[in-house]
Amino acid sequence: MDYGLIGKIEKAKRYAEERERIEFKQFQVQFKGDNNDHTVTYQDSEWHCTCDFFQTRGRCSHTMALEQILSGMVEIAQVG
Repeated sequence: MDYGLIGKIEKAKRYAEERERIEFKQFQVQFKGDNNDHTVTYQDSEWHCTCDFFQTRGRCSHTMALEQILSGMVEIAQVG
């Protein structure tokens, strides 16, 4: 039995429960929307989405869903 790996697995479980340790700086995801797929990016505390709604409002259902999923792990920029 690899005791070093067992220790790492236990540490990973603890880290996964302590979400406040994690802060995303940047990432890109493909969001499968009801009508089309959209690319959502997060960089320097700013969201961007390829959907038309985001282009006119600076916020959309895709970015808001990810804000909820990643609550406490990303900084949420204030809109207008």
